[in-house]
Order: sequence, then structure tokens, then C-alpha cells
Amino acid sequence: MPRSGGSAWGARLLAAALLIGPVAASAQAVNRFGVPIPMRDGVRLVANFWIPAGTGRFPTILLRTPYDKTAQFGRYRLVNYLKAGYAVVVQDTRGRGDSEGVFDFYFPEGRDGFDTIEWIAAQPWSNGRVGTDGGSYLGTVQWLAARERPPHLACMIPTASSGRLFDEIPYQGGAFRLEWALAWLNQTSGRVSQADLNGLVHWDSLAVQRPLVRLDSLMGRPMPLYQRFLAHATLDSYWKRIHFTDRDFAAIRVPTLTFTGWFDGDQLGALSYWDGMSRRPGGAGDNFLVIGPWSHAQTYLGGALTMGAFRFDSAAIIKTQDLRIKFFDWCLKQSSPRFDEPRVRAFVMGSNRWVEGDRYPLFGTESRSYYLRGGGRANTLEGDGTLSIDPPGDDPPDHFDYDPKRPVPSSDPATDQREIERRPDVLVFTTPVLEAGVDVLGRVFVELQIASDATDTDFTAKLIDVGQDGQAVLLGPVATGVIRVRYRNGPERTEVLVPGKPTPVRIELFDVGHTFLPGHRIRIEISSSAFPYVDANPNTGRTIATETTTQVARQTVFHDRLRPSRLLLSVIGGRPR
Repeated sequence: MPRSGGSAWGARLLAAALLIGPVAASAQAVNRFGVPIPMRDGVRLVANFWIPAGTGRFPTILLRTPYDKTAQFGRYRLVNYLKAGYAVVVQDTRGRGDSEGVFDFYFPEGRDGFDTIEWIAAQPWSNGRVGTDGGSYLGTVQWLAARERPPHLACMIPTASSGRLFDEIPYQGGAFRLEWALAWLNQTSGRVSQADLNGLVHWDSLAVQRPLVRLDSLMGRPMPLYQRFLAHATLDSYWKRIHFTDRDFAAIRVPTLTFTGWFDGDQLGALSYWDGMSRRPGGAGDNFLVIGPWSHAQTYLGGALTMGAFRFDSAAIIKTQDLRIKFFDWCLKQSSPRFDEPRVRAFVMGSNRWVEGDRYPLFGTESRSYYLRGGGRANTLEGDGTLSIDPPGDDPPDHFDYDPKRPVPSSDPATDQREIERRPDVLVFTTPVLEAGVDVLGRVFVELQIASDATDTDFTAKLIDVGQDGQAVLLGPVATGVIRVRYRNGPERTEVLVPGKPTPVRIELFDVGHTFLPGHRIRIEISSSAFPYVDANPNTGRTIATETTTQVARQTVFHDRLRPSRLLLSVIGGRPR
């Protein structure tokens, strides 16, 4: 990818720097609020920055946010960076807060990030070394900027970064992330946050309306991005502008420290960047990964002692900001020859311990199959569905009816699923009580052999830990894994089903670090909806965004010798503990 910039652009940066003027020595930090930073197209993005007391030039930490730059200094506890001797810059992204231009999701963030980094490096208070930080959207913009290869970007700490298009946002497994799209796009539809308005929306009545293209207006305002997301329902040229390839990762040469969590809704994205950097020639290099038992927000601040039904000891909480400062000291101040931390650190729930390694997934992790078994009556918690390490024989298939007008409700992570498991349109498969613990760390998939009398439909799956008291606790960062069957061969094209024809599908259920303890059981749920987490497939096979009708689909899940269905777990050591 060609570098941006040139001598003319450098002259503009220098002129802009001179407008700020030299930073005077002071007993306290020097603050500059509302500073306009010019982009190459003439749009000015506004930033606040803080410079440590004293004279000299300082390494700089940059955060770029669509969520109001003023709030981020306290939220991210950035005063600790200032105390550690770093200049701090927090910028409103294009079209948000005080910045000019029109907000356009991630699409302009690569170039805007490049221009901002190079502007910082030209300032008289900068030593020319810039690091980036921040979580969620603030994490993704770091990757987009790094892809542009700004010369003065020295390192970055992307946290909970979304990025797997059609497998995370705005689609997951090809199903539209309805709840996220409506809430998040409404929040970012003005220059300041509109999030409080989401609390005034009657979501249950809104989300069942059809067609989907009307929902933004029914919610209260037209949302151009919502319309564009729906209009581009495959991984086409619209999305490929921000879709990372192996070539992009090979060109990124700065050290990274990635944080994510087992309950982080953007875990799939965060780990996709880690995977991309690990696939480069020479492997991960100076890239580091920390995965804790954390929610999306906790990935930055370091966790808590509870998550839904789970309880942790103090080992689950780490001082993430201390680790960030140590990383920046290494790569920005160059205070040590190496970052003296494990390349990979992951927390295993259940057994409540950290494991370390040089790669992720860890060496020695093996894939174990748990086959769906039963007598054809796996419907509900009281059914006969089982999970077994033994392949199936002549087991009859299971059936259920999926009615888009009565979808299975989505639920929060780490919550009890037994109420949902009482529905007849949910198949439940459970192991016998475990005699020894099973340590799972890594990718989780469900491979199904399915049929439907519809030409398009969805299949969903959940991974659950059943305790000795019968409580069925959902593992994973969000409601469910899902595959919209028309996308079973990839997101770049769609292919409808042949009604009644057995068809293989694969559902990704996120990464899990968890020990299923002795006395517990492993369970999966299979169904066809998780509403309103994803939109309810109308089952007609026509364009979903404009569809106004629905039909009930008769679903079949095979699990016999010729058509096995299975759960795939990444097990540490490949043997029970």
C-alpha cells in the first residue's frame, strides 16, 4: 500500500505546528483544548492535549474517539500517562464532537489517523515517537492507521477492537446485528452522543416491525449508515476498504499489545488482528496478547470479581494500566531492550488461573469432538439429547419449527439459560457428569448437518456450563453463535438452500478459556434465532432488508453415522485434568 503524504503535506504540518507555538516551562502540565488539526482534504479534526511539566520533547500517546474527547481523559485514567512523562492527545474523530466533516464509520479513519500521527510528530513538544491507545472503536482506528504505515507511529495498544466484518459487526455469520446497529448508529447519529435516547425506545415493539429498512425512521431518525449497511449485505467493495488482508498485516511493523476478554463482544475482532499478525512471515514478533475474564469495558480497566453467575478470586484482576505504561516505556521511551512480559497471557475460568505461552492458541492445545447423540427428541431441557466423545450410530434426526414471529430471545453472557431451554424450538445436548475437569482454551465451533423446508434460514448455537445445582450458565461474550445459511460458503456471495437437502454448516462460537470442573456437564443449545441480538430470518430466501412476509421453517438436525454433527472444543493437553 503506498504511503500517504509528501513535501507539500509536510510543509502544511510544520505551518500548523508553528501556529501552536513553543511550550513554556511550567510547574504543572500544559493543557491545550480545542486544537484544530488539519487533514489532507482540508477538514479539521479537533483535539485536546496535555504536555508534562518542564521543557524538552516528549513521547506522545494518542487516542481518537467518536465518544466525546472530553470524557475520555477521566474514563481512561490518562492522568497516569501524564505523570509517567508522556504527552497525551485525545481527538474527536471526523464528524463527531468538535471535529468537522461527516461521520462515516471506520472508512476515513486510516488516513485521518495517519495525518494526526504525523501532525503530532511535527510539534515542537514532540520527540517524534507516537503510540496509540484506546478500546473498542478507539482500538480499531489504531489498526486502520497502522495499515497506512505512518512513519512516526512507534507502537500501539488496541483493546477490544472490532474488525471481523460479517463475523462480528455489522453482520455475524451473515445475520444482521440488529440490536447493535440500531442502538450504536443512533448513538453516533449526532455530533454528540444520542445514547440516552436509546432508553426511550420501545425495543420489543420496534424490532419486530418489517421491513428492516424502515426501522431507523420508526426509531426516530433516518440513519444513512444503517441504510448502507443493509444495502451491502455481502463482503463487497464497500466493505473491502476496511477489510484486512494478510498483505496488510505483513506491512504493519510496529509492536502491539492487545487486550480482550472472554465476555468482550468484540473478541472476534480483537483476535482476528492477533491472528493476522501471527500469520506474518516470522510469526507474531513484538506482539503481545492478554485475555481476561472480562466484559467489553473491563478489558481496559482490568476486570472485576464477578461476571453474571461467575465468581472469581483476586487473581482475575490485573493492573492493566501499569502494564500499558511498562509497554509504552519500552517502545516509546526505549527504556529497556525488551518488553519483559509473556507474549500470551490468558485466564482460564472455572479453575481460576492464568496460563502463559509464546503463541495463541497455545502449543499442546488439541481439538476434541463431542458428538450430538439422541433418539430424535432433544427438544427442551427434558429431551434425550446427549453429547458424547463416541461417534453416532443410527441415531434418528431431531426436528423443530422455527417461527420468525416467535423467535428465541437473546440473553446476556454468564446467565442461566434454563428458561430458554424449556422452549420446544430449542434442542439441548448435554454430556454425562464429568469425572475429570476439561480445560478449554481457544476456538469453539459447532458443525451441523442440517436440512430445512425453507430456502434460507438461520441456525444458532450456545456453549453452556451446567453446574452441580443444575444452573446452565452461558459461556461466550454475546448471545450466541449464528450462521445465516445463505452465507455458509462465505460472505462474498449467497446461495439459497435446496429444501429438504442435507447440508453441512459451521457455526463459530467465539473463543473460550474455561475449565468444566468435575461434577459439571458440558451443554450446547441448537436453535434458529437469538432476537433482537440478530434479526429474525424471515425464511423466504428473498432480500431480507426489504422483506415484509415470513414463513415457519421446519428444521432438521442430523446426527448419524453418515451425517454426524459435533461440538469442537480446543482442549489444553488434549486430555481431561
